Amino acid sequence: MNTVRLSDADNVVTAIRPLEIGQDGATQLIPRGHKMASQPIARGEAVRKYAQVIGYAAEEIAQGAHVHTHNLEFRNVDTAYEFGTNLREAPKATTRDTFMGYRRPTGRVGTRNYIAVLTSVNCSATAARKIAEHFTEERLADYPNVDGVVAFVHGTGCAMGGDGTGFELLQRTLWGYARNPNVGAVLMAGLGCEMMQIDWLIEAYGLTPGPFFQTMNIQDVGGLRKTVEAGIAKIEKMLPLVNEAQREECPASELMVGLECGGSDAWSGITANPAVGYACDLLVAQGGTGVLSETPEIYGAEHMLTARAASREVGDKLIDLIHWWERYTANAGGSMDNNPSPGNKKGGLTTILEKSLGASAKGGTTPLMGVFKYAEPVTAKGFVFMDSPGYDPASVTGMIASGCNLVCFTTGRGSAFGSKPSPCMKVATNSEMYGRLHEDMDVNAGTILSDGKTVEDVGREIYEMWLRMASGEKTKSELQGLGDYEFVPWQIGAVM
Repeated sequence: MNTVRLSDADNVVTAIRPLEIGQDGATQLIPRGHKMASQPIARGEAVRKYAQVIGYAAEEIAQGAHVHTHNLEFRNVDTAYEFGTNLREAPKATTRDTFMGYRRPTGRVGTRNYIAVLTSVNCSATAARKIAEHFTEERLADYPNVDGVVAFVHGTGCAMGGDGTGFELLQRTLWGYARNPNVGAVLMAGLGCEMMQIDWLIEAYGLTPGPFFQTMNIQDVGGLRKTVEAGIAKIEKMLPLVNEAQREECPASELMVGLECGGSDAWSGITANPAVGYACDLLVAQGGTGVLSETPEIYGAEHMLTARAASREVGDKLIDLIHWWERYTANAGGSMDNNPSPGNKKGGLTTILEKSLGASAKGGTTPLMGVFKYAEPVTAKGFVFMDSPGYDPASVTGMIASGCNLVCFTTGRGSAFGSKPSPCMKVATNSEMYGRLHEDMDVNAGTILSDGKTVEDVGREIYEMWLRMASGEKTKSELQGLGDYEFVPWQIGAVM
């Protein structure tokens, strides 16, 4: 078999391996992962994959021809939405699955135990990094239950409107990291004169200073050197307290997994994403939560999610996000179809509609129980959606701020990504890339094509690794030290 057809309704097939002229009816060279017309397609006619429209023929396309950016055009979606018409219950759980986690005083459960150094503004970033860098593996050797001291720094916090969307978004992100169950204690460092005042953040979100939550400003302490010394001293007092945390058996219902994809290719929607979707269904059956994000990357597939909305209110929230993004990109002179990257296109993806249909598969098949703002606390159980851009670091930052204690990241082109404080596992979409980047990949979903495994086989493999990594098993990302530079709050609004 050299091609795969995903639905009888499709008028294209995908090449599993490069096709020469004359091979499997090809009239042109078809690169691996790219589409070939399985029948003549008239100019202006819809091109279908996954039984869904992925674009329109920009010219007459002959049977056997290569279908890609040169002859397929994008149009904005114009869909009549249905709500709650495709509600499927999660599969019945036959076991009560558990993991070994850190139960916090709030009742939430962590999978890691970090001390976080947060910054209110870019001006305190150097101080935060110097404080965290002091705590080497050797200095932490006496605190085996502490996973590390990590600085989460960013490039904003000042020169921004004090009551705008960007300000609120940054507040939610900082508060979310401070409250993430994978964080055992927090030191927040500021400059003193910035727009993002630490005192405002404490007041707005009810944070209580104490042994596990400390703050300081460079201007009050007396300069950079003194701030670094004071910060080190504060964390030295935190370490024995944070080290007292012990893992205990916790139900899988306490897991909240951020579902991400990056460096996607044509196989993302055929192997890895559906497998992650099956794993998500298994988690939901246990009472856990799967969080899908990247609003631009469900564009063209949102109608499939509204059909799964548990209520009309949930569905309307999702459509409101779609309309906001259409306005947002139009105001910036862009298009929703700007999202597929050159790498995505080289891997066989042509339009955002095609990319979205594959990306949305990470959410499985269960009802959509809630729609949340970027970095807003996720309060619903089951499958939910969080608004975010498609940029991987910004999206994952938002999901961690929303409460995710694990991250699952699929990739087809390959991606060197990790996240702290929530560990990130990587799922490869194809065996060829897995072979090249095996040091970065945790699971090879490419075996669905290369070895005949089923989506369910790989989905259960992914789910079982979630339980192990939640209990402390390190991912490939963690073993390589990734996660210190991937804190990227979504920045929107005017820079003043």
